[in-house]
Amino acid sequence: MTKRIFRSVCLAAVSVLAASVILFLYALYDYFSDTQQAQLRIQTDLVSQGVDLVGKTYFEGLDTSKYRITWINADGTVLYDSDSDAGSMENHLEREEIQDAFKDGYGESRRYSSTLMQHLLYCAERLSDGTVVRLSISQNSVFALLLGMSQPICVIILAAVALSVFLAVRLSRSIVNPLNKLNLDEPLENEGYDELSPLLRRIDAQQKELKKQSEQLQSKKDELNAVIESMNEGIVLLNQKSQILSINRTAKKLLEAPSDCLGKDMVTVCRNLSVNVVLEKAMTGVSAEKIIVLQGRSYQVDASPIISDNTVSGAALLLFDVTERENAEQIRREFTANVSHELKTPLQSISGYAELMANGMVKKEDYIPFAKKIHTEAQRMIQLVEDIINLSRLDETSDYSKKEPVDVFAVANSVVESLKSQAEQKNVTLELSGEPSVVSGIYQLIYGIVYNLCDNAIKYNRKGGKVAVSVAQDGGDVVLSVSDTGIGIAPEHQSRIFERFYRVDKSRSKEVGGTGLGLSIVKHAAKIHNARVELKSAVGEGTTVTVKFTK
Repeated sequence: MTKRIFRSVCLAAVSVLAASVILFLYALYDYFSDTQQAQLRIQTDLVSQGVDLVGKTYFEGLDTSKYRITWINADGTVLYDSDSDAGSMENHLEREEIQDAFKDGYGESRRYSSTLMQHLLYCAERLSDGTVVRLSISQNSVFALLLGMSQPICVIILAAVALSVFLAVRLSRSIVNPLNKLNLDEPLENEGYDELSPLLRRIDAQQKELKKQSEQLQSKKDELNAVIESMNEGIVLLNQKSQILSINRTAKKLLEAPSDCLGKDMVTVCRNLSVNVVLEKAMTGVSAEKIIVLQGRSYQVDASPIISDNTVSGAALLLFDVTERENAEQIRREFTANVSHELKTPLQSISGYAELMANGMVKKEDYIPFAKKIHTEAQRMIQLVEDIINLSRLDETSDYSKKEPVDVFAVANSVVESLKSQAEQKNVTLELSGEPSVVSGIYQLIYGIVYNLCDNAIKYNRKGGKVAVSVAQDGGDVVLSVSDTGIGIAPEHQSRIFERFYRVDKSRSKEVGGTGLGLSIVKHAAKIHNARVELKSAVGEGTTVTVKFTK
């Protein structure tokens, strides 16, 4: 603030000084011009008297270094000029001062002379014989006047600037000094400028409000700490350097952390590799979760990044006891797998007997229509069981933790070859295009993705329709696309078709042998590969399903 006041005072002083100098120069210039014009008028009168008395001989031996003398005849021709040849000069009858002299006996003017290329002052006087004598003198310019007075002006400017600097320093210090001595801890006890009173009252009110809010925040913090400490779930808060900011009793017990772990690095406190892996992912700005075993029980570890100003400033770690849920889920999985395996063998037997009946190997010909239905239903149920088994395997993501390079184009080519006969039976054209594209994944799952998409595209197509399978690379992604010209999917169904057993048209699904699990298998297999599944469809125009694998 001191610098700003100092600059303002100096700027104001210099501005006033500059304006004063400019006004002074213009006033002085006008004064000198008037004085010069008056002197020229006197000299013109003297020269006129001399020429009236002795004629042209008056000019002989006359010193005309300061003035230019011109003698003009009544018709405007130049009879004599002290600086130029009179015979070569132009007629002067049209000159302003000449006309005034012929008319009134005397004339004067100020103008720029193209002959001498200067600003000149002119005075002309009519003689008794009707001729006119004119004198002119060069007029000093403002810059010439300034140059002539430069020395005293510089002295004045230096003195004014020095005085301005001195006064500006004193003034700025005297203004700012009371502000620097303000006691902001007790705003109302200050003695200073009256203009600061509203500000000091405002500061005092804000300090009281801040103190009140601080007490409320401390109270809420104490309440939150009490709630966190009483929770059965473990909670850990970390800063961006993975240092522990807060940890409750449950988390200390589960992670076997020492009592004085606040401020320490999480890696040194917790030796559990799975917990640290989840935290590292959260520190990159991505939420992560994992089921781990701590002290003989299953816990779900959720790590969420704390975002501040689009920057990860820390992470929150939650540990939930999910032992009972995991046990129930394990029982459900085992039940699904056991039932599927138990049903598969008798269903295959039923399919075999039904096939014999459909081929006419049974004497009772009335059984053939029923046998075909039994065979069809048996095949659909076998497919259903196989789909349930596949989904059960997909739920066990640990079974597919080991990945290897897989050429998606080669997989698609294998699927197309295996489904060509099915497509021909449905009178559907099946085409493949693209280029070799390798991703890190599980061959069986990628095969299942391609197979289920192509199988659905054939089943739900129209006669004479087309299924286009393409594999392409898009930057860092491998894009698998399966398009058909089939019945399409209405917008209200598109968000749910990846749910298990969900069918858009149950009667048609049953007719074509659909189980309602194909797209669920695609979704789960894609999730294991961190792939994105996109759907575009219109009723009566067809469907396009795109799976984008990240290399």
